[in-house]
Order: sequence, then structure tokens, then C-alpha cells
Amino acid sequence: GFTSLGGPDDLGRQLGEADFVAICCQWTPETNHLFNAERLALMKPDSVLVNVARGEIIDEGALLNTLQVGRLRGVALDVYEGEFELQPLTTMRKTIARRMSEAKREAPHFYLTMDCELDALLALRKDLNAQADGAFKLSVNDLVIKATAVALMKVPDANVGYGDEGIRHYKSADISVAVASERGLITPVIRNANGKGLEAISKEMRELAEKASAGKLMPEEYQGGSFSISNLGMYGVKQFDAVINIPQACILAVGAGEQRAVVKDGALAIAVVMSVTLSVDHRAVDGAVGARFLAAFRGLLEDPMTMLL
Repeated sequence: GFTSLGGPDDLGRQLGEADFVAICCQWTPETNHLFNAERLALMKPDSVLVNVARGEIIDEGALLNTLQVGRLRGVALDVYEGEFELQPLTTMRKTIARRMSEAKREAPHFYLTMDCELDALLALRKDLNAQADGAFKLSVNDLVIKATAVALMKVPDANVGYGDEGIRHYKSADISVAVASERGLITPVIRNANGKGLEAISKEMRELAEKASAGKLMPEEYQGGSFSISNLGMYGVKQFDAVINIPQACILAVGAGEQRAVVKDGALAIAVVMSVTLSVDHRAVDGAVGARFLAAFRGLLEDPMTMLL
């Protein structure tokens, strides 16, 4: 069983009787006297000393699981904690923590990954930017937003959200785009992205990103999207799994485009390839729907003129 220490006077006796000793307090000068070398010598030869004071509450079930995974007889783990500066949680960070924990706890995630060749997309982007003559400058992310919106119109069962009252089928592709700022992560929304041209998407995304960095987004500019995109490709990340932005049912994690060896017509070739991973809430979207969305998305990237029709 598990017994709480009654106080320093009982510690020696309890150390001598325990099979498992879990230190559930921070190791500080005030608590150091509780576990000095003399008292630790009283422990049974086959007992276990484990520190679980790492900022988390470890309940009895978690301790039992530790024992089941592998009994660490006679092992004493380091209980010292390095110096640190505690940064108070901002309101935004508290909100992020609450929503991410809620999403991972309540939404049964599954993940689908697909590779997309970008050579045709990059060529189209270069041509469009040249024709713009400085009026605008398209990014790969702008094209990803447009392709996502068009793909959602082709596979509307992926453009949904989950609620206790039922599954919400959204009429337009309102794309939430994750933007990192000094204040934390926020997702401004490109509304009706399926009905907007690339120039409009590019300008709106740039304005929203600037407002997000300055902390000036209005609630209506970051609430109520139907589908999310998180792009870490600009940091060189090849592939990752994103946490769903509930109540939305899907989020697309976009990796970096990089040159890779591919097989074309039975021969090796070099292409710029980008890996994308779709995180899906299985309560609202099944695997076949997610796969159809990714296939439509890849088709638009690899034949990008079709997203402009």
C-alpha cells in the first residue's frame, strides 16, 4: 500500500518498512533534512527510492504502473533540481495549455502522412510573382492555404467539427492558420478561402500575421475556423504531428520542401518533396475521408493550375 509520512519522527521507521519510497516534495534546503544519508541507510536492501517531484502530481495508479513496467530495486534517482527562473503564465499561455490538454484528452487523434512533389507549384509561384511586379509576393504557405480550401470543397466531409449535439458540416472553408508570436500561438482565420484568389489570400494572411504579432487581433479574426494549418517547414522541420484545434476535426501539419530522390517512369529523379500530416478527430472523420482529402490536396499541389480554375 501507499502511506503518507506522518512527519520527520516517523520517517526512519517507515523507511525501514517500505518496499517503495516516493519523494513527493521538492528537494530544497527545508526538506533536505528529511532524506539525509543516515535515514536513507535505514531503507530495506531491496527497496526503491524514486523522486516524483517534477512539477507533476503522480497518483497511486501512476506509481503502480511504474512498478509494473520494471521494478527498480535498490536504485536511487537524482532528486536535485537545477536553478531556474519561474515565468508566470500569461492569460494566452493558460488558454493554450487548457485547449491543448482538452484536445489531446477528448479527441481521439489519428494521423495520415503523404508526400507531395512541389516542382510545378514552385514554378507557378515564381511566374505569378514575376507577373505581379511587386504588387504582391506569394509564399508557399499562401498556395497551401488555397489548395487546402479547394480540397475541402472536393471532400466536404473533412470540413467538419465535432460537438456533443452532432457533427457540424461547414459551408465554406474558413482556414485557421497557426501563427507563432512572443505571446504564444494563435490561429487567425482566412474566411471563405475557397472563394478567394491567391492575391487576396496572400495580402490577408500578411495583415493577420502582423496583427497577431502585435497582439491586435480581434476575436472575430481568430475564432470560428473550420480547418487548421500548422506550417513548420520554414524552420526545416521535415514532418510532425499537430494537435487538433477543437471543435474542428482536422489540422494539417506542413513540413519543409526538400530535394529527394523519386522514381519517375521507372527511373530515379530528383524532385522537391514536402511531407504533410493530417491529424484527424476520429469521432467526426474516418480514415477513408482523411485519405481522400490528402489525395485531393496532393493533386492540387502537383497540378497547381487546377486550383485556379
